[in-house]
Amino acid sequence: MPESIHIPCPKCGAINRMPEARRQDRPTCGKCGVSLFDGHPVTLTAGNFERHANAQDIPLLVDCWASWCGPCRAMAPVFEAAASEFEPRLRLGKLDTEAEPGLAAKFQIRAIPTLILLRGGREIARHSGAMNASMLRAWVHQHLPA
Repeated sequence: MPESIHIPCPKCGAINRMPEARRQDRPTCGKCGVSLFDGHPVTLTAGNFERHANAQDIPLLVDCWASWCGPCRAMAPVFEAAASEFEPRLRLGKLDTEAEPGLAAKFQIRAIPTLILLRGGREIARHSGAMNASMLRAWVHQHLPA
């Protein structure tokens, strides 16, 4: 029997179980029908953060940002494009620190943009400051070797 993985839906949060081999097959959520990997970062909130952060089978890269932050706005298109590059190996999520101050405090966000890489609910890497696409790619590959 193939090894199963568990993937949270980016829209409804339902946990979807599927064979590991199907990860690349553009799977859809069994509850709401949306694509589990649509090439866009998930908007993270207090309501859905734990479900995505604690996923054991897909790491989460969080972009902690604010709308008033110039470097955050400059990095936004880079992060958006990275979602289509890194999915389904990695889930990308955007955390608006102004809208979710409790989560920002939990992760002791002191500078933005800050990227936090989580696997199974544990922080495995952090970077503060904007990055271009090649820097982001190198940073991800450094912390999540293929």
